[in-house]
Amino acid sequence: MRVAVAGGTGLVGRYVVQELTAAGHEPVVLARSRGVDLVTGAGLDSAMAGVEAVVDVSNLDTTRARAAIAFFESAGRRLLDTGSRVGVRHHVVLSIVGLERVGLGYYQGKLRQEEVVMKRAAGTVPWTVLRATQFHEFPLQMLDRIPGPLAVMPRMRTQPVAAREVAQHLVELVLGPPLGMAPELAGPRVEEMVDMGRRLLRARGQRRLLLPVKMPGKVGTAMVEGGNLPTGSAGPRGRQTFDEWLNQQAAGQGRKEVRGE
Repeated sequence: MRVAVAGGTGLVGRYVVQELTAAGHEPVVLARSRGVDLVTGAGLDSAMAGVEAVVDVSNLDTTRARAAIAFFESAGRRLLDTGSRVGVRHHVVLSIVGLERVGLGYYQGKLRQEEVVMKRAAGTVPWTVLRATQFHEFPLQMLDRIPGPLAVMPRMRTQPVAAREVAQHLVELVLGPPLGMAPELAGPRVEEMVDMGRRLLRARGQRRLLLPVKMPGKVGTAMVEGGNLPTGSAGPRGRQTFDEWLNQQAAGQGRKEVRGE
């Protein structure tokens, strides 16, 4: 099967490409570095020729609601419209657990993305939306965002899952029947993000002062009180814990990534 991967050069996207290839399918990476602009649509028609399914793990590095909404709405519409023209049979989107409860600016963009899929795809492109919790890699990204002696980490409760396991689940979904809203995916254990950051600093051998920061207003309260945790216990759960991920990265090929080299 020829499967388009929007955002296929990103963290989860690279794993999706690997999993599809290992399963004998043909991934088609949709990214600006490959000559495809999801917002303007440049290069999209030619790249998606012969594509039967789409996995959308596209991303935008912003905390601003306006920018996030504009990106995910435009990219979502372009992908769905092109998919309808070329005969895509399954459109799968990766989203985030707790969007409505937390309400970050970025989350508002992801909500718009979900809305576009539900309304735009109705009757034309069968779809599945998978909401997942934060990845084990999330505190690593936070630590590297602001270099220097001070490390800032948001106060929040999460049930982190390995990005590779998210990718594996996305591939299982895209190769299966459309589900609409799929059961939420989370990791095996509830963690405090600040504690994850401290453990990561120890693993990297870095002597940085970690500053826990509560986001302002209702957003911060929701994050601290578990707004990012999955609802219920019926959804799939990843197997790898955060500590197991840390040990694996430190011992294997991810050693340089964890150490920040």
